[in-house]
Amino acid sequence: MSDHVISLIALALVFTVATFTSVHMGALAIVAAFVVGTFFVHESADEIFGGFPGDLFVVLVGVTFLFAIAKNNGTVDWLVHASTRAVRGRIALIPWVMFLVTAVLTAVGAVVPAAVAIIAPIGMGFAVRYRINPVLLGLFIINGASAGGFSPISIFGSITNGVVSRNDLPGNPMLLFASSFVFNALLSVVVFFLFGGRELMGRRAQDGGGPVPGNAGDVPEARPKGGDTGAPGGGAVALQTSTTVAPTPTTVTPTSTTVTPTSTGTAELSDLPDPPDPFGPSALRLNRVRVLTLTGLLGLVLGALFTDLNVGLLALTVAVVLSLLAPESAKGAVDRCAWSTVLLVCGVVTFVGTMERIGTIDWLGHSVADIGAPLLGALLICCIGAVVSAFASTTGILGALIPLAVPFLLGGEVGAVGMVIALAISSSVVDSSPISTSGALVTAHAPEGQRGAVFRKLMTWGLSMAAIAPPVTWMIFVVPGRL
Repeated sequence: MSDHVISLIALALVFTVATFTSVHMGALAIVAAFVVGTFFVHESADEIFGGFPGDLFVVLVGVTFLFAIAKNNGTVDWLVHASTRAVRGRIALIPWVMFLVTAVLTAVGAVVPAAVAIIAPIGMGFAVRYRINPVLLGLFIINGASAGGFSPISIFGSITNGVVSRNDLPGNPMLLFASSFVFNALLSVVVFFLFGGRELMGRRAQDGGGPVPGNAGDVPEARPKGGDTGAPGGGAVALQTSTTVAPTPTTVTPTSTTVTPTSTGTAELSDLPDPPDPFGPSALRLNRVRVLTLTGLLGLVLGALFTDLNVGLLALTVAVVLSLLAPESAKGAVDRCAWSTVLLVCGVVTFVGTMERIGTIDWLGHSVADIGAPLLGALLICCIGAVVSAFASTTGILGALIPLAVPFLLGGEVGAVGMVIALAISSSVVDSSPISTSGALVTAHAPEGQRGAVFRKLMTWGLSMAAIAPPVTWMIFVVPGRL
């Protein structure tokens, strides 16, 4: 058996074991790099560590550290509250506010599951209070997280652009961000009309009443129990769902929020109160610390867009300045960095580096190119990304599949920019699956009596996206480059 085949089997085992067990994918990938590198291709430890992505490590730590500070000092809560008040009681605009707020959070550096974990309890509380289909709000939150997830300073965007840059592929970070945002916004328009958005038009917060609209006739209304929301970043909350959210435990460690399905399919949901009425009086106000944090975030965005300075170093600089000016904001922020995501991305990229050194990447890429139909190969790669990401980590997929497509893309028969955009969108829009972390979080926070129906509808939607997104993105972004 060749070294190429051995490394591919190891990569498949990493994704499979991490999907169906609780073993962390990043740790598995580093072990795979050690086993394959040491015992099959006889590399030294220094050679194995040479594939560790130090630049991505700094980006991931910097942006999640800064986001943890913003959560600590109430800037995130102020942003959510102010955005919701802006709709002035128009119920039909609440889903779009959830979309935009979640997109902003991921665009400025929040890990996608962390942003969903923050907004999902708020959104599900609105679903109960204003009789909105929870599937509608849940999908808007997930789509918003994906929409902002590919900004130049976001986690997904940093991973994708970093992999593209290291492999000397042509890239366009702003086009990637804009394409993902527009695609998810249009997808949310479809969601709005499929899941009862039409019935919300014209309703205002003071109207109340009425059944839960839009394909929800089989979903009886239920209210969550009262208690502490335990918003991520403010302490750990253990959540267990009343339906089987995933075949194995799903853990969102960046924000100390866990979704732990049980093998029997029965569990309990931590008590969640209704969110405060966003249209009433508010205690949240801009203060000196929040103004400083917003200024720092704005500076980070401008620096990333208009200078060549490293995003991770910029984010760490802003975080350190805020820590000096407002020490209380930084307490515990380092502990809330997305260490699980850091390990995941760095582990996968380290193993992919081993595959690159032994020539597996070139071998596989040329094998795809040899099928004689470049467009078909591009579609196949997008399909693989969508299907695997529906059951595994989107961040891991982005770190693995783009390098695997490098030799195929360097042939010039398929546009690299369009291919990367199609692969990125195909791999991220399937996060609505309740087996994926974002879908699991929405299901866990759904009103107790509706969780089973929410699970089924999210599963149907997520699998539909795995089938529909690859050919659609392929047609939009890949095929035109060949015409």
